[in-house]
Amino acid sequence: MPSKNVQVRIRQHRASAVGAPELAAAFVSGKIRNSRTLIRRHSGRKAAATVGQLAAIARQAEAERRLDALLGIEGTAARIYFSEFGRLLSRRNHFGDFDFEARNRRPPGDPVNAMLSFVYALLVKDTLVAALAAALEPYLGLYHRPGFGRPALALDLAEEFRPLIGDSVVLTAINNGELDGSDFVSRAGAVALTAAGRRKLIRTYERRMRTELVHPLFKYRATYRRTLEIQARLLAAVLVSDIPTYRPLTTR
Repeated sequence: MPSKNVQVRIRQHRASAVGAPELAAAFVSGKIRNSRTLIRRHSGRKAAATVGQLAAIARQAEAERRLDALLGIEGTAARIYFSEFGRLLSRRNHFGDFDFEARNRRPPGDPVNAMLSFVYALLVKDTLVAALAAALEPYLGLYHRPGFGRPALALDLAEEFRPLIGDSVVLTAINNGELDGSDFVSRAGAVALTAAGRRKLIRTYERRMRTELVHPLFKYRATYRRTLEIQARLLAAVLVSDIPTYRPLTTR
């Protein structure tokens, strides 16, 4: 049975119908800020220009209240971020084809994009579970458009965690040599993980989800998996007006 807290879902339906631009801006700006942090941590001064650009775009996203403009801002930030992402991959990895030029999908055209798509799917599965735990409707988005079978709110909640969890898992797996060429199969220009490759990547993903961090709002330690639920519950609290604003989880 779904949660008995029907009031949360009533407010979510209302927000989705009339629009929730402040929440959409929080999802996008949180993602961009965490993308900036990942680049800064791994590239340092070499990526100072990119880090500065992402900081400015994050501020722009935070202030934007038009959904179409937010989509454009997110796309610009993604292009800048992924143009730098390939430089974070170790050149000492055990598989020479771990080269990355740009994000592509449906289908992924190289091993790095295949890994990104897979871990993003794992992440959205976990944000869907978190949404259900917080009495939210995971298929009714506030930023992503709903569609048949599309967990739009889970995609909303996943945005700020894509760099923190998804991209970090891929970097760890590649730079630590946890996967190699035998873990991928290529057919008709598409690259996919083998069953063994998926198992290896799931192990890396689960290790990341068990990692603890200090939640910036509550100042106590929680695993990344627990933090997904905390953020979903914060979103529910905003919808029923228990708290005034939603703060995306960002790290330094």
